[in-house]
Amino acid sequence: MNETELFFSTIQSGHVPNLKAQIERNPNLVNMNDARGFTPLIFAAYFNKEAIVKILIENNAEIDAKDASGNTALAGVSFKGDTAIAELLIEKGANMNAQNSKGMTPLIYATMYNQEQIIKLLLNNNADKTIKDTDGKTAYDYAVEKGFENLKTVLK
Repeated sequence: MNETELFFSTIQSGHVPNLKAQIERNPNLVNMNDARGFTPLIFAAYFNKEAIVKILIENNAEIDAKDASGNTALAGVSFKGDTAIAELLIEKGANMNAQNSKGMTPLIYATMYNQEQIIKLLLNNNADKTIKDTDGKTAYDYAVEKGFENLKTVLK
């Protein structure tokens, strides 16, 4: 296992002391992509590792770095639904309107996965609900398509 693979394995395990030691030995690890194109921050956010997310941010992880599909950490956490991590990313300046290769934004992802708390958080922080993906759909359009009545009201 190479150093990057070991780092990602440590993130997934959530073992904070090992993570800190690895960063101390090689600070560049916080912004290295794994074989699938994930950054440590995206990976930690996706797996709901709030403590790890905090450590990565404290060690200068790029908040809006993108994976191979163009997703940011905020996009990943938006469909997973971890509001604490989403709040932390937003507080640290994450781009609420970052679009991936298909034009999807964190708001669109949160809508597709019925994450009402994330949607409210994004909207309260001025996420743009008029942005359309490459299919020409807004978050509201997905709420209608999926029959999420609760979200239609929030997004209108």
